[in-house]
Amino acid sequence: MKKTLFFFVILFITFKAEAQAEPTNYAIAINNFRHFYNRIEIDSIFNQFSQVLKDALPLDKFKPTTLQLKAQLGNLLKTDFVRYANSLAVYKATFEHNIFLLNISLNNNNKYNGLLLSPYKEETIQQEPIDPNLFESPINIKTLSGNISGSLVMPKNVSGKIPLVLIIGDAGLTDRDGNNAKAGIKGNTYKLLAFELGKKGIATIRYDKRSVGESLSSTKESQLRIDDYADDVVSVINSLSDDQRFSKIIFLGHGEGTLVGMIAIADQPVSAFISVEGPSEQADKMLIEQMKQKPKFIADEFKTILDSLRKGKTTDNVDPALYYIARPSYQHFLMSWCRLVPQKGIKAIKKPVLIIQGTTDLQITTENGQKLKKAKSEAVYLEIKGMNHILKDAPADEEQNMDTFSKPDLPIKPDLVSGIVDFVNKLK
Repeated sequence: MKKTLFFFVILFITFKAEAQAEPTNYAIAINNFRHFYNRIEIDSIFNQFSQVLKDALPLDKFKPTTLQLKAQLGNLLKTDFVRYANSLAVYKATFEHNIFLLNISLNNNNKYNGLLLSPYKEETIQQEPIDPNLFESPINIKTLSGNISGSLVMPKNVSGKIPLVLIIGDAGLTDRDGNNAKAGIKGNTYKLLAFELGKKGIATIRYDKRSVGESLSSTKESQLRIDDYADDVVSVINSLSDDQRFSKIIFLGHGEGTLVGMIAIADQPVSAFISVEGPSEQADKMLIEQMKQKPKFIADEFKTILDSLRKGKTTDNVDPALYYIARPSYQHFLMSWCRLVPQKGIKAIKKPVLIIQGTTDLQITTENGQKLKKAKSEAVYLEIKGMNHILKDAPADEEQNMDTFSKPDLPIKPDLVSGIVDFVNKLK
């Protein structure tokens, strides 16, 4: 990704003036760019270049680089205006597989004078108030495939070492705050959890999954395996090896993050493991159960794809209705995911374990938590009444339950925080 991040030439001056409203010609230009980019009409984009930009970035260089970018990031889903000044407009560009800032400059003839992709950082984080007793700082860890970017929350005025909880995120394009724009999840779950634990004297690290937010990776989707996410966790742990601020490190996996944590915890200097809304069955079994709600021909095709994956063979011809879970480029990841047996994984952990399960989680039902507890009899089991998958208070009614997924200000369940704090404080 590093090679393609700055694939456009930037030929405009920096901001000095006060930001202005979005000009109409820039709104048209960004919409045209998105249209041509998604349709892979690269010549049409190039035809909108000024002569200066054409000279700096000829078509024979622009075309292959843009094709590579499209393969890595997918379609450009939406562009949100951020600011404009001195002939430069900045947009939040939400691609299928990542989010960037897209900077655009136009000349007097409304031709592109410059285009630049730059890392995106959620600006609202700096605007939202944080508890005055907490301190939040960015972290950036280099990996073999790129970098992992996240946030460390620490209580202020700490005397002595304190415990640290590493939050391992759920499935999909989940960022450090627990949000997933593509899935419509805007609950700020991990951010809220980090602040609440910080108030109780527990530090946290949360991070953008690879190829999400500010975490960049050269790994293509077709190359991705669930073990890669575990490698990222190990990279974070290795970065803390000489950090004397922490008395102990605890993994907290949420959803798919519990599986990632189970892989990563082996031979790591971790004091305990917390499973929050973790699945108890192999992914293929759970997905087949979910497919029962789909038309029979879709469910049958998915079963055929899984049967092929069990034999180590992928399927190229896939119904578009199954692309969200079984597109060809995702099948190798699906294969690696399905081979994991959560009950065996949690049983193998040689550290203290806390299993947390909400009673109104529509994705991971209470049966999952109970099965994990049965597999790890010595684990502490905490069942929280009325807690859904994003750890908030919600009824069992599906519509009202899912409504909480888009409410970032809705607090997480207090019982969740107290349960984690109690478990952590009892660790030796």
